[in-house]
Amino acid sequence: MYMQNPVFIPGPTNMPEVLRRAVDMPTLDHRSALFAEILHPALRGVKAVLKTETAEIFVFPSTGTGGWETAITNTLSPGDRILAARNGMFSQRWIDMCQRHGLDVTVVETPWGDGIPADRFEEILTADRSHEIKAVLATHNETATGVRSDIAAVRRALDAAGHPALLYVDGVSSIASMDFRMDEWGVDIAVTGSQKGFMLPAGLAITAFSPRALALVDTAKLPRTFFDIRDMRRGYAANGYPYTPAVGLLNGLKLSTELLLAEGLDAVFARHRRIADGVRAAVRAWGMELCATAPALHSDTVSAVRTPAGFDATALVTHAATVYDVAFGVGLGEVAGKVFRIGHLGHLTDVMALSGLATAEMCMADLGLPVRLGSGVAAAQETYRATAATSARKAA
Repeated sequence: MYMQNPVFIPGPTNMPEVLRRAVDMPTLDHRSALFAEILHPALRGVKAVLKTETAEIFVFPSTGTGGWETAITNTLSPGDRILAARNGMFSQRWIDMCQRHGLDVTVVETPWGDGIPADRFEEILTADRSHEIKAVLATHNETATGVRSDIAAVRRALDAAGHPALLYVDGVSSIASMDFRMDEWGVDIAVTGSQKGFMLPAGLAITAFSPRALALVDTAKLPRTFFDIRDMRRGYAANGYPYTPAVGLLNGLKLSTELLLAEGLDAVFARHRRIADGVRAAVRAWGMELCATAPALHSDTVSAVRTPAGFDATALVTHAATVYDVAFGVGLGEVAGKVFRIGHLGHLTDVMALSGLATAEMCMADLGLPVRLGSGVAAAQETYRATAATSARKAA
């Protein structure tokens, strides 16, 4: 059946109608001058969202996973040593990719629910006096656990250790929804995708390379063809791509960045924080806890909700889909069956979030959990009402 209910998964996210229409466009000759009018504004818009003046943007027909591969293959060589924390499914997948490419990964095992241990990174980097570690991987927002890590703290760890390793950040479920400061945080490569904060279908891997990262491209020895940013750079210079681009998605990206910048990045981030605060209030009213172990780690784009011991959280997700045609995210990896995930990013409003919370409550009641219908919704409503009143006073 055709579903009109909003989704509450952490990506792909709900699409505004105007962006859906932007993607749905007639065939365009991607070697014509018209394509340049889509391409270059899209690249400039991404730079503005990332808050960078110096990075170069490369957008591939792919997903965030392709962005990871773009980052490592363009800057590293077989046997290079990498430092990363494993604190969730997506940090694990990037680590696995590095290992498959023949990189030597020093893995800091971190409990799922915790953030990146910047202090431990500093110890390891300080001890690496010969500077064998070439890059540090950091997952800004671990989508599997709803944990936001402090990227500025990771940069401080590198600086305190006096270490020259580059900092690569997975911002797939944070960029365009939560504050990301590429230049200020000293990020060397940032990776994201089209299907989350940019509110588009999956299909674009969006990467940004600092001048330090770009300086490594010609000496990196890992094999690359499709993801070679040198070919992409030459294509951009000629107002094109080295192969057939996803023209409709790029047109959507152009408009998406325009919408985000028109709303104002601070307003975008505040909207996500407000919606997330309402979800967190609902979780407390249900008598449940988040997977994230401390408030400072709470993600503003996805909440992983721990269900009571002995209850299969996946059953709630299945029930929501089959009975109410509403999608939530299942738990992944070590938290499979222990959490369900509420995505609250991209094209979302307070009112839309309330419908998701109400559906979650119905599922809990249907499945016998001791949750009073309306309790979480009421808690979220109070949060949204208070925030709306504050915003109205500021506007006045």
